[in-house]
Formats: sequence, C-alpha cells, structure tokens
Amino acid sequence: MLRLIFRLLAYICLSLAIIAAVLDAARSVGASNLVITLLRDSWQSVSANSFALVETSIRTHLYSIFWDPLMLWVLDAPTVLVFALLALLLYAIGYRRADKTGRFAAR
Repeated sequence: MLRLIFRLLAYICLSLAIIAAVLDAARSVGASNLVITLLRDSWQSVSANSFALVETSIRTHLYSIFWDPLMLWVLDAPTVLVFALLALLLYAIGYRRADKTGRFAAR
C-alpha cells in the first residue's frame, strides 16, 4: 500500500514537471529567448502566503541553517528539475522489484 502512495506521488510530481516544462517552453517561444522559471517564482505565484509561512516556520522551529544555504539553493533551481528529480526519487522508493526466480521456476 505504501508503494502505491509513493508511485502516485511520483506521478503527480512528474505531471507537475511536465506542466512546468510546457509553460517554460511556451514562454520561451513567446519571448524568443530561453525562459526558465525558478521554484521560488513558481511557488510565490501560486501561493505567496504559504511561502512566507514555510519560511518563518523553518527559521523559527528548525535551525536557520536549513533555510539559508539549503532551502535557498533548492528554491533557486528550475521548477522542472526539482519536480523531475522528486518524481524520480519517489518512484525509486515505490518501485516493485521483480522476483529473482524465473517465470516458470518452481517456488
């Protein structure tokens, strides 16, 4: 059951990565230049209140070192890359390995 949840989350992250890639491609065609949207810009355009809430909660409840080098590094990455890597990680966690025995082998 847990594998199913991880694979479902992986598919959701993959679909978000594809949506972000299509949006960046459309903006690039419109601007005749390469346009890459950062995760920070995407998050603030969707919900600026939640971005500020997460920032304050990380800085107050956790160490501020998690926000300053780590989270800012992740937020400055392209949205497509972050969601694609997250989808790959979640799918790898939820991957069902094949049996080592053959298909017709006696068990």
